[in-house]
Amino acid sequence: MSKDTAVSAYPEIFGAMVEFDTPEELISACKHAYSQGYRKMDAYAPMPVEGLAEAIGYKKNKVAMCALIGGLCGAIGGFSFLEWITNVAYAHNVGGRPTNSWPAFIPITFECMILCAALTAVISMLAMNGLPRPHHSLFNVTAFERASIDKFFLCIESTDPKFQPQETIAFLEDIGGKGVNLVPV
Repeated sequence: MSKDTAVSAYPEIFGAMVEFDTPEELISACKHAYSQGYRKMDAYAPMPVEGLAEAIGYKKNKVAMCALIGGLCGAIGGFSFLEWITNVAYAHNVGGRPTNSWPAFIPITFECMILCAALTAVISMLAMNGLPRPHHSLFNVTAFERASIDKFFLCIESTDPKFQPQETIAFLEDIGGKGVNLVPV
């Protein structure tokens, strides 16, 4: 089944969600779901859980690479701008010194690098996380209110190629979760 088929077959369903009491149960369920071929899933916990990202198949993100590229562009741009200012726009000889004295450009080049890297990191993080997002379909399930207090949740999305509502619900019940719900859009 292709991704387009999965989305069009269940337009009213965001996914299937199951609740757990402990982080160990959640990690075990995530590993089992990943080993069974589910790839479009997410886990929710009220606290950081060691190993949870790896259990759902999370790969390294690209925010760091974007920040590096932004920082390099900022440094090159800042240095080039200073070179242009001192050699082209306002070229004048002060005390016989060379016009392209690069040691004087280091502080401004550094600041431009930090500024561009920080702005690129924030913008790329927001873009890659799909933010801002004022409403999520999981908020339609009343049990999900406990995700920020004391419960742990695993949601397999309907965009997953392996998602079939009845089979996915049966699978989530078999892995030991309680309160399995279909999440409406």
